Amino acid sequence: MEKTIFGYVWRFSRRQQITMTLMSAASLPFLYLFYEVPKTIINQAIQGLDVTYPLNLAEKLTFSVLGIKIPLLGPFDLVVGQTPYLFLLCGLFLLLVGVNQGFKYVINVYKGLTGERMLRRLRFELYSRVLRFPLPTFRKMSQGEIIPMITAEVEPLGGFIGDAFSLPAFQGGYLATILAFLFLQDWRMASAAVALYPLQLWLIPKLQRKVNLLGKERVARVRRLSDKIGETVQGVQETHAHDTSNFVLTDFSNQLFWIYGVRERIYRQKFVIKFLNNSIQQLGPFCFYSIGGYFVITGDLAIGTLVAAIAAHKDLASPWKDLLAYYQMQADATIKYDQVVSQFGPAGMRGPEYQLTEPDDQDALSGELTASNLTLIDDQEVPVVDGVSLRLSLDKRYAIVGAGGSGKDELTLLLARLLDPSNGNINLGGRDAASLPEAVTGRRIVHVGAAAFVFAGSIADNLFLGLKHRPLRPAEHDEAGAKHRAVYVDEARRSGNMDYDPDADWIDYAAAGADDAAALRPAGLKALSQIGMGDEIYQFGLRGTIDPQARPDLAAAILRARVGLRQHMAADPDLLVLVEGFDAAAYNLNASVGENLMFGNPVGNAFDVEHLAEHPYVLDVLAQVGLTEQFLSVGFQVASTMVELFADLPPDHELFQQFSFISAEELPDIQALLQRSDRANLAALPDEDRAQLMSLPFKVIPARHRLGVVDDDLQSKLLEARRYFAANLPDELRSAVEFFDVEQYNASANIQDNILFGKVAYGQAQAVDRVGALISAVIAELDLHEVVAEVGLSFEVGIAGSRLSTAQRQKLALARALVKRPDILILSETTTSLDSASQATIMEALLAEFEGRCLIWSVQRASMAAGFDEVLVMRQGRLMERGAYADLSERNDHVRELLASE
Repeated sequence: MEKTIFGYVWRFSRRQQITMTLMSAASLPFLYLFYEVPKTIINQAIQGLDVTYPLNLAEKLTFSVLGIKIPLLGPFDLVVGQTPYLFLLCGLFLLLVGVNQGFKYVINVYKGLTGERMLRRLRFELYSRVLRFPLPTFRKMSQGEIIPMITAEVEPLGGFIGDAFSLPAFQGGYLATILAFLFLQDWRMASAAVALYPLQLWLIPKLQRKVNLLGKERVARVRRLSDKIGETVQGVQETHAHDTSNFVLTDFSNQLFWIYGVRERIYRQKFVIKFLNNSIQQLGPFCFYSIGGYFVITGDLAIGTLVAAIAAHKDLASPWKDLLAYYQMQADATIKYDQVVSQFGPAGMRGPEYQLTEPDDQDALSGELTASNLTLIDDQEVPVVDGVSLRLSLDKRYAIVGAGGSGKDELTLLLARLLDPSNGNINLGGRDAASLPEAVTGRRIVHVGAAAFVFAGSIADNLFLGLKHRPLRPAEHDEAGAKHRAVYVDEARRSGNMDYDPDADWIDYAAAGADDAAALRPAGLKALSQIGMGDEIYQFGLRGTIDPQARPDLAAAILRARVGLRQHMAADPDLLVLVEGFDAAAYNLNASVGENLMFGNPVGNAFDVEHLAEHPYVLDVLAQVGLTEQFLSVGFQVASTMVELFADLPPDHELFQQFSFISAEELPDIQALLQRSDRANLAALPDEDRAQLMSLPFKVIPARHRLGVVDDDLQSKLLEARRYFAANLPDELRSAVEFFDVEQYNASANIQDNILFGKVAYGQAQAVDRVGALISAVIAELDLHEVVAEVGLSFEVGIAGSRLSTAQRQKLALARALVKRPDILILSETTTSLDSASQATIMEALLAEFEGRCLIWSVQRASMAAGFDEVLVMRQGRLMERGAYADLSERNDHVRELLASE
């Protein structure tokens, strides 16, 4: 990056800055005329000074600008009287207003677009540099520092970049034009009006330098505050576990105090500058009123000239103020840019060609991986890897063993080219690894560490992420899409951004051994099964949803599974009682009252069960079938029972879980509601209280809660309400509920619920497990297991994979590596978060998968190295010995110590 912000601006927006400067210069003659015309209106058109009517406009409408005569009518003669002359000049004044405002509009829009494009370029440059940072940099810089630098801190730079050259050119020209006009009217008056401007030019920069230093300190302290917030969020569990909240809050309060102190001093300095500016600026009118008034009285100055000069001086404040503000903005932008550049240029950062180069030769790596005198020195000048030399065949499997701090994990990072060695070199298949771009190392080599990261998105997004290197097949766009794409490409190139199409097909199917997307998913499922995640993906699929319009074949298959489940259950009475199916003519005792009323799944929030008692249409349905008063009575009965049951129970009691529609936090509100209610006159309750009481029956599940409030009479009325609800549902609410239909796939329900088409019966022993096993059996009979598992690939993993367990995130990272079919797979204690059985299963699968390919595994226990072709022993950063596991485990004392310590 350029060392100064002006260098950066000039390098990437030279043409735009020159264009804006030329536009500013072109506007100045019109600005001068804008001040000259009012003087002519007052002196000549109104007062008739130095003019005789009728008037030849060809002679009169010739303005002198800096000694240059400008005939506004050209060679034409036009004789007018005083009144037409006045209106002509007024019309010319309006025209000049439009011209000057037009110049301002065009210049401001142009500089705004230039600033935004340059800001976009800068942010892209900084973000791309983050991707090239050496890994040790992230031990010194946290995301709390990096994020605000790319987002908030560079935001003001966009405004400054647009103004960098154009604002001083435009406002400086504006100022010079006004000053020229003032001096041409009367040099004495003008000199007095601007006499103190040199004082401002000397004093303000001195005061501004102090503000700049304070601003630099403020930025540094805010960064540390951001870092502290990020650290607190990540370590909040430890804070609670050790009761350190008060200490953490005190430390945070201390940082806020220092930031407040810096900002207080900034405000004081800024307002001193503002006070001086305003005070000096007001001396101008004083000079005009006193000196100019004196000259008017003595007849040395025309009143029109004084009025025009006062108007011009009034406008003088704006460019002068903008120039001073520009100086402050330039100083602030310089500080921000210098700080950002210093932070985003760490030692050892790789060049952009490392990421962008796309080599012609993409052949598989073969031969040997060799390292000569490989050394890695940490930031304390301690050799973590010390002079390691080795030669590894790319068709064998190697285990690296060693105690903690032996350097084995750092060695895997060096071999994967994720770290650059302090000394030594690596050779891959006869090529110097240091010269290979990421397009080679990132595709032919895969490294998976102990804390692999999972990105927000679906399992499929993460599983196939390693196959997205470049867009391989363009996206198909309609006419509007093509136009949008053309604009996107143009703006990306203007801003120095990537112009690749994010909607294109980026996946390298060939790398995964697939021909297309249809073949890729089975390949992904195979990789997940190899690392023991197949059953979990299948369960995600059962809980997933599909669009029956997009997948009519799968929806039809699920309906066949629904029929198959019913057939299995009908053949065995013991199974039949496990599920109460949905029947439009029958009340379902294992479903809530609200579910029975709607007899369908709510879509969106219109019929949210928590607010059914407030929905106008639901209330109308209850009123039409005569259930309003009964619901109030049932609600009162349920509330009374809840208070009686829970009054003396702790908040974590199991009854709160069983009666989940009442929480410990809500209990006091219900008690208060009962105290102010008259059971004999519930209809008189306020609307809010009525809604709270009526909301309780909607959540009651008779088979689960067994409160005895949903009797046969209420069931019968609810069935009547169900029919009325469906028959009279307004058109605007039709899409808010998807009714149950035994012949139709319910798009709002997951696959498992569509197969089940009912509710698992409460009170039946192991009902959930038995029903789950039965569903799995039906799916297996119909050969739908893989299809359901494919739906599981769409499961959203949450931010940083938060919806997955630690073990699942690790498995997903391993599967992501397997899908790529790399030439070299390098693992570093990758299975530490898994149980022993899972570790053994995964290791067996990987050893089989990489028969004839290169697998390098830094294992957490020495005994795990038994199945590898060769074992490398690391100790204190050095390669101590290498050989067969059986041999080393017998004669190598260090290996025996490692085995004994397990």
